[in-house]
Amino acid sequence: MSLTVRTISADQHARWLRSRPAVSFLQLPSWADVKVGWRGESVGWFDGDRLVGTALVLHRPVPKVRRRSLSYIPEGPVVDWSSSRWRPQDWLDPLLEHCKAVGAFQVKMGPALATSRWDCATVKAALAEAGEPNAPATLGQITADWHSTAAREVIEALRSSGWEQPESSGAGFGDVQPRFVYCVSLQDRTLDDVFAGFNQLWRRNVRKAEKSGVVVRLGSREDLADFHRVYVETAERDHFTPRGQVYFERMWDALNSAYDGYHEMTLHLAEYEGHLAAATIMIRVGNRAWYSYGASTTADRDVRPSNALQWDMITRAHAAGCSVYDLRGISDTLDPANHLLGLVRFKVGSGGYAQEYIGEWDFALRKTWARAYAAYSARART
Repeated sequence: MSLTVRTISADQHARWLRSRPAVSFLQLPSWADVKVGWRGESVGWFDGDRLVGTALVLHRPVPKVRRRSLSYIPEGPVVDWSSSRWRPQDWLDPLLEHCKAVGAFQVKMGPALATSRWDCATVKAALAEAGEPNAPATLGQITADWHSTAAREVIEALRSSGWEQPESSGAGFGDVQPRFVYCVSLQDRTLDDVFAGFNQLWRRNVRKAEKSGVVVRLGSREDLADFHRVYVETAERDHFTPRGQVYFERMWDALNSAYDGYHEMTLHLAEYEGHLAAATIMIRVGNRAWYSYGASTTADRDVRPSNALQWDMITRAHAAGCSVYDLRGISDTLDPANHLLGLVRFKVGSGGYAQEYIGEWDFALRKTWARAYAAYSARART
């Protein structure tokens, strides 16, 4: 019997996901409510009448041509890639047929399937050699401490089936979602174990924040306005384009919808001498938590409110029974001249491990439309 793909209800989708220990928050059906300009569709893979996999597909219509769209599956689909019964093509061929039938000219997906992992000690050793003659320039040039055979097989199956990866823009970037992330394991560890795994600087900064009188509390939806004010200050300082406050309000509503506590978004506020010094957003789905957004004032950096917030989020993730705290994206660079190396150094201070996913892949269902859309998108970015 072959697998079939068809549209399912958001409720059926959400119920099935709750049977999984964790999935990316980008694959929750409610995430479609956050993405204005995209049409969300819940689809399911069926083995006969049994639901065996799901995906949130976001359809982006071509401007002025509503019958054609780009179909995007962020950090999904949620299927058993390692199943010995089904080949990767058995999952993907019916997906492509379904997307083409609803007007897609191209399908983009980024399965949350890890391919390699580097322990903290391995990354630290590479950082210590950074800049020396013949030193590795990227994480990928270091022998990983763990490899996934299943992930390698999926990559080969994708390539042989006509899927392609977008060209990297350098430093490990090129995908919409991060290909390289940094994670802290919480499974079978006490908080004392986790804290001891921090480097000296992280431990010292957490203690400094506490001694300085930094107080961390959970915020409400109404506190998003204060978060956004500091977030805009951070964007101006660090030279990135901030999202509007309404985006975070949609996130709050979508992720805090009632699904038996399976997922939530929390706002963490660090206050110093009666004012907001820094704020962060954490997302939890099942037994995994993500550091999603952070903001801080320039004036209060010396009292280390950001470190206090990281420790607060880790503490709350641990109390919720999470097995992983995900610090999200890093660059794969080991080049001392690259400003992105500072982010790697900061996150390595948490202990943990660096992890690479298989990345995002494209399949052109209608090649002329795909080329035209790529040209249009390139012009829009310039």
